[in-house]
Amino acid sequence: MTKQPIWQWSAVETATAVSKGKVSAVEVTRAHIARMKAANPAVNAVVVDLSAQAVKAAQAADRAVQKGSALGPLHGVPVTVKINVDVKGQANSNGVVALKDNIAPDDSAVVRNLRQAGAIIIGMTNTPEFSLRGFTDNPLHGLTLNPWDHAITCGGSSGGAGAATALGIGAIGHGNDIGGSLRWPAHCNGLATIRPTQGRIPAFNPSATSERPMLAQMMSAQGPLAREVRDVRLALEVMSARDARDPFWAPAPLKGPKLKTPIKVGLARIPEDMDVDPKVIALQRKAADYLSDAGYAVKEIEVPDLNGLWQLWCNVLITETQVMGEAVMRQLGSKDFIKSLEGIAALAKILDLPGFMAAMAERTTRLRAWMAMLEEYPVVLTPTTPRQTPLVNADLGGNAAVREIFFNDMRFISALNVLGLPAAVVPVGVLNDRPVGVQIVASRFREDLALDAAAAIEKRVGVLARSLWGREG
Repeated sequence: MTKQPIWQWSAVETATAVSKGKVSAVEVTRAHIARMKAANPAVNAVVVDLSAQAVKAAQAADRAVQKGSALGPLHGVPVTVKINVDVKGQANSNGVVALKDNIAPDDSAVVRNLRQAGAIIIGMTNTPEFSLRGFTDNPLHGLTLNPWDHAITCGGSSGGAGAATALGIGAIGHGNDIGGSLRWPAHCNGLATIRPTQGRIPAFNPSATSERPMLAQMMSAQGPLAREVRDVRLALEVMSARDARDPFWAPAPLKGPKLKTPIKVGLARIPEDMDVDPKVIALQRKAADYLSDAGYAVKEIEVPDLNGLWQLWCNVLITETQVMGEAVMRQLGSKDFIKSLEGIAALAKILDLPGFMAAMAERTTRLRAWMAMLEEYPVVLTPTTPRQTPLVNADLGGNAAVREIFFNDMRFISALNVLGLPAAVVPVGVLNDRPVGVQIVASRFREDLALDAAAAIEKRVGVLARSLWGREG
């Protein structure tokens, strides 16, 4: 086995070592717990410590190995879970003080799948209030810092998962994404991720007292954050197991038909109104070179009306929030949360019933246009953000600052949620000691194509987290 400390192993390496009896699940789990206790206080990524339960689960995992029982793909692999999904017996607080005692009666669908695959949950990670900010801070658990640079954001809303995974606290971090909440933290923390096709990974929280709005259900997806693309692929497979509690789960194969080579890659043209940092764009454009070197055929293209797509996402998200959630959010949320929410709302057009129905119809038209593009270019490469990662809580700088972040910086990320298409993020390098990633979009249920391209980029860039660990000397 590798001479690296156990907490630095990939999920693939860890699962293989445990299943072959080369290391015990208890030893692996204790190594991750020790790493959590050493590294977490500086960043506040894990806010619920499940060490005691994790050791017991690891002991049971070792007994299964000794008995020769059938083992899951993540048997003995430590993971973290975001505090906005149900873990039986723990509070699904969603970062809200008033929900600190919202104890889950059972596991959510994604947590159940992780456990059934043999994963060991060592802790729960931080999120902003209601998981509705791109910056991870809340009055219940406080601010989560970026391990690369405490001055910049770790992203959100899966910022705790991103910071923890980058530090080596768990081999895989669970997160979710309604406007970039997997891809944005992956970019900020130098990680790989996949926001899967809608219906790929089942979602359900037993603690929920009502269903989410219609478009929120169609735009939100569960998914993994990891340091290596192969771990993202393994976690996607595990998380995608059927759960009857999600009626929209789709039994789609994880690997689609082989495409004729060279696979065509569309390099997304930057909108003229987008404020960019040339150094960031230059680094991101290297990903196109890496794909060309790997045998892909790359060509710059115009993606279908990115601005209109982003506006549609913003309009429907904020309209649904206003109708079905804003009253409670204003009642329970902090002043900072409400300020951020109002900043995003200022960018939206609130839709009446005819307008909402028209937006639903418009979504289909726009999805059809993107699907047509992806027939010709099965992989589309875009920036994550065209500028350097913003400072901690930059969205509290007023409506103009919110517009800069969400419309300018996160436009390529958030717009895609309304379409439900799969999109990966993979690091492409470091600028001023801060990670930079790129986004890879594919057609419905072709996560495999996005991850294949991500792996080709990773092969040239390497695993970015190792340079972060190297700073610890």
